[in-house]
Amino acid sequence: MSILQINASIRGADSASSALASEIVARLHDANPTCAIQLLDVGASPLPLLDNGFLGAHFAPVGQRSSAQQALVDRTDQAIAQVQAADFVVIGVPMYNFAVPAQLKGWFDAVARAGVTFQYTENGPQGLLTGKKVYLALARGGIYAANEDPQLPWLMRMLAFIGLTDVTAVRAEGLAMGQAVSIAAMQSAREQISALQL
Repeated sequence: MSILQINASIRGADSASSALASEIVARLHDANPTCAIQLLDVGASPLPLLDNGFLGAHFAPVGQRSSAQQALVDRTDQAIAQVQAADFVVIGVPMYNFAVPAQLKGWFDAVARAGVTFQYTENGPQGLLTGKKVYLALARGGIYAANEDPQLPWLMRMLAFIGLTDVTAVRAEGLAMGQAVSIAAMQSAREQISALQL
């Protein structure tokens, strides 16, 4: 068994979402001591941007790609292989401008590949990355859980699109609303992590 941790923050060691994701991973590992842990930090090392070069590389026939195109495809192949191999996927997700970081969008663009992680059927798209448990560690400067959440519905839709439908979200909200609120928010998130049924 294996755990894939994806950190999407650009803040490195100062990231609240990455810290909470690591705490979820630690709990999962305590419950499953034989699990291997893989860390993919797309905030520090983003996947290739979805642009015309990305499309050209992926649609070029095998054996006719340039070395640069092959290197790009190898990178996205590796990202797909990591999530295919994982039993648990833990994603640290900060909120930037009411959305996910561009680096996490880039990860979804890299792994959402027709015929590999999803397929089109007569009933619509069908995700192929089934049988995995996903945990989201959400860190927000404001408070959105009780109001309209601009981020989580998109995440749930994209995860379901590739077959990841068993999703649990842990939230730390109000992190930019003063020290007292921030401390309480992190404590609340840690209590949510402690209460997870693993």
